[in-house]
Order: sequence, then C-alpha cells, then structure tokens
Amino acid sequence: MTFPTVSDSTLKQLLTDLRTIAVVGISTNPGKDSHMVAAYLKKHGYRIIPVNPGADEVLGEKSYPDLRSIPEPVDIVDVFRRPEFLPEIAEQAVAIHAKVLWMQKGISNEGAALTAKQGGLTVIEDT
Repeated sequence: MTFPTVSDSTLKQLLTDLRTIAVVGISTNPGKDSHMVAAYLKKHGYRIIPVNPGADEVLGEKSYPDLRSIPEPVDIVDVFRRPEFLPEIAEQAVAIHAKVLWMQKGISNEGAALTAKQGGLTVIEDT
C-alpha cells in the first residue's frame, strides 16, 4: 500500500500550524542530519523535544527515552531511526495523540505508516 504524497502546500500548512516536534533518534553529534534539522527548527521557533534514550540533553533540551515519556503534547513526530524501529514509534505516536508521523528521507515502513494513518495521523514518508 502506498500513501499519497503530501503536497508542498499541505507541508507548509502543517509547519505553520504545528509547533511542537519530537525528534526521535536525534543525535548528540552536531554533524548528524538529525541534530542539524532539529537545530534549524529550534532556531526558527519550533519547540524541539529530543527523543534519545542515550542522552540526557540535546540542544539544551531535556531528552526522553521514548515518546510515551514526554510530559506535554506533541504535534509532529519526526523520525530519524531505521525502518525496523518504525512500527513501535508509530504505535507510540498514535498513543500520545500526535498529529503527524514524519519519516525522514530514506526512511519508510508500510506497516508503521498504516498504523499511524489508521490512528488519525498525517503520514509523511521518505521526505
């Protein structure tokens, strides 16, 4: 099953309306894509919540071991993990009532996408 691509106008609207982003798989290494993307988003006014069980803090923000541990609402779950980890991440994204599951470039998992879609989330894959 393939999900339709989200249009540029929809992406723009999501990024205008939704301001709290959990970055799953964020690295403490400033040279990694996950770190650079999160730093960019934070610099541009988004609330970044790092999700990395191996880090206490990333970009000056408390890091959490998983999505369920985050004590505040999350709008977007931005994923920088390998595809085999996506089913559990999608289940957690649904459980915390996130609005979007965003799997970064090169990352997709049909089962996880279906779980998120059935849970009412907008799914963005491999973007």
